[in-house]
Amino acid sequence: MKQAIVRLVVLAILLANQTLVVYGWDPLPFTEDQIYQGVSTAATIGVAVWAWFKDNPVTKQGKHNEKFLKQRGMK
Repeated sequence: MKQAIVRLVVLAILLANQTLVVYGWDPLPFTEDQIYQGVSTAATIGVAVWAWFKDNPVTKQGKHNEKFLKQRGMK
């Protein structure tokens, strides 16, 4: 359900942007370099958080599994 809502919000933003462009307004006055830097920074942060989350037992189930593996000598 969350993914559907996110897709709907992104679609609405893109449709609003396209409508403004058709009528001659430039709603996103960014250069290509600024867009590249923004996307690159967002991707770097996203991958860093994902790698941290996957490498650390942050959920209750993950902590339980970590404890279990240590007791069995598997980690």
